[in-house]
Amino acid sequence: MNSRMNKYLITSVILAILVVVAVLTAIWATSTSLFPRFPWGPRPPPDSQIPGDIELFYAVNSVVSTINVTLAIILFVLYAGIYRKTRSEFTIGLMVFSAVFLLNALASNPIVIRTFGFQPYGLGPFALLPGLFTFGALVVLLYLSLRY
Repeated sequence: MNSRMNKYLITSVILAILVVVAVLTAIWATSTSLFPRFPWGPRPPPDSQIPGDIELFYAVNSVVSTINVTLAIILFVLYAGIYRKTRSEFTIGLMVFSAVFLLNALASNPIVIRTFGFQPYGLGPFALLPGLFTFGALVVLLYLSLRY
């Protein structure tokens, strides 16, 4: 009973963290310009043929990608805890796997892309699909990690 209650508590805390991260990222992504001038000076505005709904796609992509970063960090911490208990080589593989997912989520995050001065535009809804697939894979890994 106590173990079951701990799993529900851990799941609730993880869900609360994800909601907070999603809300903060959504607020940040919708309150900033899609084409910032920081850090390497002004850039020319994009071509006028870019549709206006692109900001929505990249705001949603920012939220999904930041949630993926958070999930990958949580998975890495969970696997590190399991490794400390079991010293299993398989768990090291899972830690590497979650670290690679973390790097993938960071590299595809529009916030990181904007931070380095690049302009993420031109893919429309297709920019969001890889992040959604990664999100699905990370949720399955998290579910399995918490279940067993």
